[in-house]
Amino acid sequence: MSLDFADIDGCRTAFWIEGPHEGPVVVLSNSLSSNLSMWDDQIAPLTRLYRVLRYDQRGHGQSAVTPAPYSFDLLADDVLRLLRYLDIGPVHFVGLSMGGMTGQTLAARHPEILKSLVLCDTAAHMPPPEMWDDRIALARNGGMAATSDATLGRWFTAGFHDARPDAIERVRRMIETTPVEGYVGCCMAIREMNQIASLSRIATPTCVIVGAEDPSTPVAASRLIHAEIASSELVVIENAAHLSNIERADEFNAALLDFLARH
Repeated sequence: MSLDFADIDGCRTAFWIEGPHEGPVVVLSNSLSSNLSMWDDQIAPLTRLYRVLRYDQRGHGQSAVTPAPYSFDLLADDVLRLLRYLDIGPVHFVGLSMGGMTGQTLAARHPEILKSLVLCDTAAHMPPPEMWDDRIALARNGGMAATSDATLGRWFTAGFHDARPDAIERVRRMIETTPVEGYVGCCMAIREMNQIASLSRIATPTCVIVGAEDPSTPVAASRLIHAEIASSELVVIENAAHLSNIERADEFNAALLDFLARH
């Protein structure tokens, strides 16, 4: 399979489907400043049993860059429209960071489209708004290259930086090729987001996965989500920061596959 595009309501969404045609569908939703390639380490183990649909969120990767601001209602609607376009559902939805924020909105508003929900290294609220204003200004004034060092520092532990410079450089390219306007639009969505009150309405079976050393969306943020979603379980991955699916791919994949097998 290869990259494909869906033009829906004037917005192009890039997506990639692979795996057995009759397998249950798993949707993978990317973080801020990334694209669907962030899930490369999950594809081989998942596609043994599952049909995997990964896509670039609006303003990221090869998807359309529409004018800022964005909202999580908009980003969740993008998923819903893509699934309807492909005539797919219900699905297992896996989102990391911004992808997990999209998943929270989707589960609260459209539970009928979900078999299960996996929320990875994410949060329901990320104050203060000034932090997002600063990141927006940095990207607008200096381009995405101005954001990459600080982002990589949050995304991976120092040990991973030392041990896997190849992976760090691959992720750096992903960050620096993210369109500035798409990044800004999604930063604005995160700045305005507060989904804490809606978490208790999520009845979809949910797994919350977080790196023990994640400074961006720390374990406390995942514990809050876990506490509010009655049908949830929590997995903490040791020696991992924000992109736990890359830094500790084997542990992440084992937790993900175990949860999916039970739902």
